[in-house]
Amino acid sequence: MTCAPRLNVDGRQNIPVGKIICLARTYRKHAAEMDSPVADDIVMFLKPASAVIHDGQAIRIPQGSTEVHHEVEMAVVIGQPGSHIPAAEAASHIHGYAVALDVTARDLQRDAKQQGHPWATAKGYDTFCPISTVVPAAAIPDPHALDLSLAVNGERRQSSTTAMLLYTVDDIVAAVSAVMTLCPGDLILTGTPEGVGPLHRGDSVEARLDDYCHLTVSVE
Repeated sequence: MTCAPRLNVDGRQNIPVGKIICLARTYRKHAAEMDSPVADDIVMFLKPASAVIHDGQAIRIPQGSTEVHHEVEMAVVIGQPGSHIPAAEAASHIHGYAVALDVTARDLQRDAKQQGHPWATAKGYDTFCPISTVVPAAAIPDPHALDLSLAVNGERRQSSTTAMLLYTVDDIVAAVSAVMTLCPGDLILTGTPEGVGPLHRGDSVEARLDDYCHLTVSVE
């Protein structure tokens, strides 16, 4: 792992990773499978930049967890800084899009929730944020009409579309920037659809964002 991870753009690692802001319960069916209500407002949490890995690398199952889950997500990559960005201006702050995994130690998360504790540990391990090469925003006509899928060992586990997101990308950028200033290299993981499930050592994981982004990682 590196303390200064960078994002791949056009085949080069040339954008330093900033904050990783993740959204929860943005797909109604995923909220239902987790037995969680859909919130009235956007729910956010953070992952550390040190969790980032790239195509061809490996997710490491941490000691102390026996239930690590995959969550495939569309990632929004910030290109221009901004605070309190109006939704109508959000597009001008987006550099591009990628497919990412919000890997989660579900057992640790569940235990933390039951005790009323924060669950940053369950989300924050090294290797817990694989991300694909970034595709420029101009190359994607409509980020709200993209197939989002994940397969483990060739078996499709998650399959949905960003049309099912409960919020638009513009509204997401506006909401996040109302809380924290967004900076170049920041990532917003927009939430996962239904079908999350376990990963095991030896698995091969393939994630896609339509025909634009592809990511393959192993599990060890």
